Amino acid sequence: MVRSPALPLRAAVASLASLALLAAGCSSGGEEPQDRTSTASGRSAGPSGESPRSPGSSPAPARGSVKVVDTVATGLDSPWGLAPLPDGDLLVSSRDEGTVSRIDGDSGRVTELGSVPGVDAGGEGGLLDIAVSPDFAEDRYVYAYFTSASDNRIVRMLYDADREEGNQLGAPSTVFKGIPKGMIHNGGRIAFGPDRMLYAGTGEAGDRGLSQDEDSLGGKILRMTPDGEPPGHGNPEADSVVYSSGHRNVQGLAWDAEKRLWAAEFGQDTWDELNLIRPGGNYGWPEVEGRAGEEGFVDPVAQWRPAEASPSGIAVARGSVWMAGLRGERLWRIPLDGAKTVAEPQAFLEGEYGRLRTVVSDGGDGLWLVTSETDSRGTPGKDDDRILKLEVR
Repeated sequence: MVRSPALPLRAAVASLASLALLAAGCSSGGEEPQDRTSTASGRSAGPSGESPRSPGSSPAPARGSVKVVDTVATGLDSPWGLAPLPDGDLLVSSRDEGTVSRIDGDSGRVTELGSVPGVDAGGEGGLLDIAVSPDFAEDRYVYAYFTSASDNRIVRMLYDADREEGNQLGAPSTVFKGIPKGMIHNGGRIAFGPDRMLYAGTGEAGDRGLSQDEDSLGGKILRMTPDGEPPGHGNPEADSVVYSSGHRNVQGLAWDAEKRLWAAEFGQDTWDELNLIRPGGNYGWPEVEGRAGEEGFVDPVAQWRPAEASPSGIAVARGSVWMAGLRGERLWRIPLDGAKTVAEPQAFLEGEYGRLRTVVSDGGDGLWLVTSETDSRGTPGKDDDRILKLEVR
């Protein structure tokens, strides 16, 4: 059943609000506003702008390593989502082209499976993340989050590898719709959790009031059944798909070994965030940004200046969260001990491959990393965009 809850009038005009923000040159506009400045990371800044530090309060520096062991694919156009298949191949979505392609895990050959009808690419919108069903071997469903002419929505399509290339995706069936859209802050990350529920990170589409609006799906993390229904248990409200609120633009979702949900989020001018998500948690936007210590809001576990991060996808591997940075052009490692960090976040690949969009665990000691130089904000080279295979420690 397709769910499309009634929304307030301001949700319906979110895209107009976002266009107004862009026209005004507002610093809260996009993935990497040009007036973002500062250099500190990891801790809240004091009145002078310096990171406060007291004896014994800061964790030791991280000690890890990253090695690029293979370039899996090159020449990709505006890649956004990446979904591993059970046989070791990869599916990748193109935000601007609205297509899904298959990457052969051995040869790197790229085969277009087909276009997703209804994608309305523009600004930060388009065909965003993709995910495969937890029962993919039986049902062959591929899920996609995309921007349409009227909203952001989630669909699923039957993947039939026996059909001709370019025509292997069945007609999309809408799973969930009515998520506010805009030229900016469309969210877009989807993933199936250990509980086999479908999670989606949304943005406030440039209308910051939506994040605290209980009647809006903007600025939230959603949790639903694979059919788009409220799960009936585990959510704050039994008849709602809203799992957490107070988000600005959720771009990364991943679970650790203890089945805790982590999320990466774009800040505005001050702090980007890594959050540990709990049901019903309010993460503060737009009332607070970064660590505030205010009652009623959940503080991030780690935070960065936007120039160092502008985070997108995240993955968990070898006891750490790994976070891809767009404006920061680096891969962050955040070592964990349960629900806490145990060392200062550590940066890798800084400036080596440009903007980094998506990072996905291979289920072992490795990661796949997707670059994002062809999304109109990068400086693409002859091999961009690419998918890299990483070995991490």
